[in-house]
Order: sequence, then C-alpha cells, then structure tokens
Amino acid sequence: MRMYEWVKTFHIVFVVAWMAAVFYLPRILVNLAETAGQMQVGERLQLMGRRLYRFGHAMFGLAFLLGLVLWLGYRFLPDFRTMVAPGAAGWLHAKLGLVALLLVYFIFTGRWLKGVAKGRALPSSRTLRWFNELPLLLFIAIVYLVLAKPF
Repeated sequence: MRMYEWVKTFHIVFVVAWMAAVFYLPRILVNLAETAGQMQVGERLQLMGRRLYRFGHAMFGLAFLLGLVLWLGYRFLPDFRTMVAPGAAGWLHAKLGLVALLLVYFIFTGRWLKGVAKGRALPSSRTLRWFNELPLLLFIAIVYLVLAKPF
C-alpha cells in the first residue's frame, strides 16, 4: 500500500476509537446519575470516565494529526494524493465544522464528569440519555459528507 492509504487507514481507526469514547462517556454519566448513594460504584464509574476521557483526547489528537496529513500532505510529501479537488472543499469545511461541534460535545461531557468529582450534581438520567443521542446525528452527517462530497 502507498503512504496515502496507510495514513487514511490509521486516521479512520483513530476516528472510530475517538467516537467510541464520544458515545460511551455520556453513558457513564447516565450510570453516575443513577447510582446516587452508592459510593463505591460511583468512584469506579468516575475512574472509568476519567480514563475514557484521556483515551478519547489521545485518539482525537492522533486522528486530527493524520487528518491534517490527508488534507495537506500533498504539499510536503512527494506523490501524496490529495483528498480535496481544487475549488471543491465545501464538504470538508462542513465536515470540520461538525467535527468541531463533536469535540465541544466531548469536552462538555468531560466537564460534567469533572464536576461530579467536585461534588456537583448531574442533570437527570433522562436528560443525559437524550443528550447521549446528539453525537450520533452529527456522526451520520459527517459520514455522509465524507462519502458523498455533495458540495
């Protein structure tokens, strides 16, 4: 395989790993909201959440770096393809905007997790369950933009 395919492969792998953290961290928050009074369970969930949050940040960082290489690598690496045709980068800008929203979402859930450690209350588990559905909608839109490149 050429370098472009390897970079793209690892970009996708790290995106999938980050999305696992994006999807699962709110689920940990739901469980935390439902374990009021169960100190040991709450501590275990907080530990899991902190580890998952750190893992998610690392995966996002790697996916971001490889995404930059996919986007701009043709300028620095000989024979490296570009994924964006000249004048047709609208889909990429839209995708990056949605990825930025997902990152804000992930950081927001991390702040809730850190707030629990400081004794702050979480929203209700029902609210957190609804909140948990938002990244799926963003992810569907991102995948569509990447595959269809509609503009």
